[in-house]
Amino acid sequence: MPDTDVESGNTPMNAAVDQIKLIEPVVGLRTDFLDLLDEHQQAGEDYFEPELAQKDFIAYIRKLAKESAGLDLPPGIVPMTTFWMVKHNQTILGKSVLRHYLTPALEHHGGHIGYVIRPSQRKKGYGTLILALTLEKARALGLARVRLTCDTDNIGSVRIIEKNGGRLSATLISERSGKLISQYWIEA
Repeated sequence: MPDTDVESGNTPMNAAVDQIKLIEPVVGLRTDFLDLLDEHQQAGEDYFEPELAQKDFIAYIRKLAKESAGLDLPPGIVPMTTFWMVKHNQTILGKSVLRHYLTPALEHHGGHIGYVIRPSQRKKGYGTLILALTLEKARALGLARVRLTCDTDNIGSVRIIEKNGGRLSATLISERSGKLISQYWIEA
């Protein structure tokens, strides 16, 4: 998943942050998730699996649960937990993915964590918050050090990663995308 939040440096109001949390995907948020998919598609972005979610939402939720448990994964795919950042338990602000360990390919490009913020909710500090909350989940999983990567020209993600303690370890051409990427480590 690309790290695509365009960040202005603003942070959400403290009162609002108290009502924001990460949850694993649930069937009860189907309507808002489908609205989120539509919003991303209208913005020309495709970071979710819209076909399965739109066709059979329960199967989509089951697939995410299996990925988290490491069940029925295709070769080369590692266990990963998907989180939705929700406000008031009803509005999905963004999505993060926490990969439980890295393959050499993921260490090069992809890392442990990927995140995306809903287009209408960008530039409000939610990118910084979703990464901070996902780092807490990484610590709970026992990860002492977390790899993140982003396109070098994605200034928003660069700021988000650095605000969360990211230390640049390399800048190089991605073998996957052919773009210049920045690699970071965060001590969890």
